[in-house]
Amino acid sequence: MANTLAWTAKIFDGGWVDGGGGTLDVTAPSDGSVVATVGAADVADLDRAVAKAGRAQKEWAARPYPERASVMTKAAALLAENPERLTRWLVPESGSGHGKAGAEVGLVLAELTEAAALASQPYGQVLRSAKSRFSMGRYVPMGVIGVISPFNFPAVLSMRSVAPALAVGNAVVLKPDPRTPISGGLILAEIFAEAGLPDGLLHVLPSGADVGAALVSHPDVPCISFTGSTAAGRRIAEAAAPLLKKVHLELGGNNAFLVLPDADIEAAASAGAWGSFLHQGQICMASGRHLVPEHLAEQYTAELAKIAERITVGDPTDPSNALGPIIDENQLKRVDSIVQATVTAGAELAAGGTFDGLHYRPTVLANVPKDSPGFTEEIFGPVAPITTYRTVDEAIDIINSSEYGLSVAIVTANPFAAYELSDRIRSGAVHINDQTIDDEAVAPFGGVKASGSGGHFGTTVNLDTFCDLQWVTMQSDIHKYPF
Repeated sequence: MANTLAWTAKIFDGGWVDGGGGTLDVTAPSDGSVVATVGAADVADLDRAVAKAGRAQKEWAARPYPERASVMTKAAALLAENPERLTRWLVPESGSGHGKAGAEVGLVLAELTEAAALASQPYGQVLRSAKSRFSMGRYVPMGVIGVISPFNFPAVLSMRSVAPALAVGNAVVLKPDPRTPISGGLILAEIFAEAGLPDGLLHVLPSGADVGAALVSHPDVPCISFTGSTAAGRRIAEAAAPLLKKVHLELGGNNAFLVLPDADIEAAASAGAWGSFLHQGQICMASGRHLVPEHLAEQYTAELAKIAERITVGDPTDPSNALGPIIDENQLKRVDSIVQATVTAGAELAAGGTFDGLHYRPTVLANVPKDSPGFTEEIFGPVAPITTYRTVDEAIDIINSSEYGLSVAIVTANPFAAYELSDRIRSGAVHINDQTIDDEAVAPFGGVKASGSGGHFGTTVNLDTFCDLQWVTMQSDIHKYPF
């Protein structure tokens, strides 16, 4: 792969410049090869970026909304004309299969389209007042938004913060995951620059944890939008607390896939396999707990294992492979240790449980005890743990027993009954007759409990996430007070 692009060995600081942290080799998890070299930022780079962003943001916020919308529309058009400029990096850098990479481009385009529309949304509402005056609540941009994004869907999980934040008049400093700095940031910066985004409004700083920590604690960054693990989210919330800054956390999940007694088992297994194995299970919305009636568990396990055994796993640059690699060796070891510990705790290995390099076979675990790590932990690997229940009430209790609350799926022949069950489920999303992985730019997305806090992504709720709500009153004249 050619390594002669504008961002080679560079960071984006309103333009392509050398990073104070030297360079960073980007490796393909499938074979360990170096696919590119990018710049690495240090804390001094971050300080300069925040200062420059702060200056540029004031003018950007004052511009007419059609100018901001036009940048989003142009960026979408540029990517739509040449989606390969992104997919060519998503595949080797994040281990994405071709289908997943193409779908991610579609999600990025949707975020840009919705961000363009967001720029023209009403920014407030006129309020009733007990006094004779004009009163309104209005959204105003916050200033510089700090964005920290993960490796698994690097492009869209960066763009869903970057695009709406820019569209409503903010500037952005983005720290992508150091394992996916190109598809998670540098390509996006390149597209925005071509789309006419003014200098200084977007900064992309590939870097390590030290720069991320400095971004979170920076006094001139009033809002952090973070997507990643719950453990990291807790550390970010703690670090931001002394400054009382707004923290938007989109965190992990251990999502229940509930098969009701009247479900079509073959169809349920197909959906459950997709929910657990897509992108090697490295998705916060992945189906992590398959809850099946006792009398259907054997049939469901057999169907799911049959699907797992026929899935092709290997180099994601080969379109014939459905699944690619786990992102790195540490994560593979974690996945395998959870599988082995769960089997030791009494679960049955119905399929998989083996790996070649970083390529982990789709794995089905049956009869998973509710106190085993395969049930309680977010695995972030291609593993489908199956646990049985006797009554629907018990199943709902099992779902709600998790510390997480991101996504739940219910499979049934009676969707209206499932809709009533959703009232009893504490989860940011409930999908009836589907699996747990879903995302639309027009829908509110966010978790509850340990799966997130501080707001949602999507459509006009982005105004709440990336703006301050200001109350403004106006009287025709000043009047005297009693003293």
